[in-house]
Amino acid sequence: MNKSDLKRNDWMLNGRFARKGYDWWWHNFTAVNEKTGEERAFFIEYFTCNPALGGDQPVCGQLPVNREAGRRPSYLMLKCGWWGDNPTQLHKFIALKDVDIGHDDNGYFVKAGDCSACETRLIGKVEISPEDAAAHPEWMCNSGSMQWDINVDKKVAFNVGYGAGSLFRKLKAFEMYWHAEGMKSLYSGSITANGEKYIITNERSFGYADKNWGADFTSPWVWLSSCDLVSKQTGKRLEDSVFDIGGGRPKAFGIALNRKLLSDFWYEGKSYEFNFSKFWTFCRTKFDCKETEDKIIWYVRQETTKAIMETQVECDKSKMLLVNYESPDGAKRHNRLWNGGTGCGTVKLWKKRLFAKPKLLDEIEAKHIGCEWGEYC
Repeated sequence: MNKSDLKRNDWMLNGRFARKGYDWWWHNFTAVNEKTGEERAFFIEYFTCNPALGGDQPVCGQLPVNREAGRRPSYLMLKCGWWGDNPTQLHKFIALKDVDIGHDDNGYFVKAGDCSACETRLIGKVEISPEDAAAHPEWMCNSGSMQWDINVDKKVAFNVGYGAGSLFRKLKAFEMYWHAEGMKSLYSGSITANGEKYIITNERSFGYADKNWGADFTSPWVWLSSCDLVSKQTGKRLEDSVFDIGGGRPKAFGIALNRKLLSDFWYEGKSYEFNFSKFWTFCRTKFDCKETEDKIIWYVRQETTKAIMETQVECDKSKMLLVNYESPDGAKRHNRLWNGGTGCGTVKLWKKRLFAKPKLLDEIEAKHIGCEWGEYC
């Protein structure tokens, strides 16, 4: 489950997903202001939608004339921004006819004018004026600017198993797929955001990279991940550790399953996986996510025949975004999808023992947690 699988990181919009499908590559990490030393958490995403429906211009599904005509969206959306004070999301839309997407011996690549992405490097630029943001609500974004040139070094993967394997990909069995090729990644380079330069260094980047694809999104939508982990038992930083939790309510062959999560805790070189699709592990999950006046709070408890993991996370809403996506059919169902990169919390990990109580392996303090929660409304 922790082996690299670049085939799962390829572009997946073929067959029926070409006319009703999305595929994105997501990255988040922390950078430091060159002048002030202030930390800021950033995200970058290369999002593609409905390539078979494209034309000479990107098609935005929330534009009233397109909604009235029943035209579904089609574009590459370059999505970027930051969390913390004044959280911001910026969107740049490009017609897919102007985009070169494919793969070679080194993995996937996306190239479009002055932006590109591959397994090891990200380049891009987005600039949205206040006037354009106000005049184009169909862009679903704020105003601002961001430019980047970043190297990526993916260290630990989370391969979620046969559910995203070649057979189920070919059958288009699931409505939403997930693969985290770099659930622990090192980032280096620079970003200029609203005129301020930020430096990204491997040891302080706390980076994460994954991808999702399919015909629609899940509701509820849960995601938690961090590699900024310190043992409360020893006080030492866990240099070879990362956890990743994701899911909601998957659909297989059009049938909605019960609320389920997939997760993996790579703890100092050893994997503790909690995966409902591996029925022989008797994985059981309880989770509760709630919104208070000023916070989003997550509680997840998972158990298999070998281990137990209990995760508690919170994030200030003032530092998060209500992140915007439209579905491939043109509807915008997620209107309160909270998304952040400054969460904090604790993770407890137990190892089960035969004829004895589970042994607490560690209690871990986690920071720089990437986090998401939302339901259709």
